[in-house]
Amino acid sequence: MLIHWAIVPTCLPIVRRRCHACASRCLRASGKFRVNANHKLIDVWLLVLCTECGETAKLTVLERMTVRTIPPELLDRLHANDRGLIAELLQDPDVQHRNRFALDWDDAWRLDTGGSDHLDCDVIDVAVRNAARIPVRPTRLIADGCGLSRAEVGRLITEGKVVSAARLSGKLSGDFSFTLKR
Repeated sequence: MLIHWAIVPTCLPIVRRRCHACASRCLRASGKFRVNANHKLIDVWLLVLCTECGETAKLTVLERMTVRTIPPELLDRLHANDRGLIAELLQDPDVQHRNRFALDWDDAWRLDTGGSDHLDCDVIDVAVRNAARIPVRPTRLIADGCGLSRAEVGRLITEGKVVSAARLSGKLSGDFSFTLKR
């Protein structure tokens, strides 16, 4: 029996970067862009707020770009403060590298299993789709989705009753599948 699970973001993740005003290392997206045009050049920043002091910081998205090189749809989304675009840019490796930050996805996602009617089967094949490249531990997903403890899942993996082409130890941020034999 093939079952589809989905890892779905519930909110924007915390930005892990030092606040310039206090010692906090947690920032959250304000939901707004700052777009500054100087003649034919444009700069775009994503505004983030410190979770401790509330101070605003800027994450560089575009720097000194000519306006004509930017697609009009992107400009419209920037001016509208599109939340989908904010999520895309926070996950963009180039933006993360340029601004030296990492994302903290704790409590910002949920597992959608589509119900618990599959728990009675002896063998289940599960395809897990990760909607936003969220790094998660497969053992935690299997435990949460099947109603098992993580220690029980670890035991099932060592016994060969949970098998996958993907590595089940550590964290994964992509799609994967596994088979559970009871």
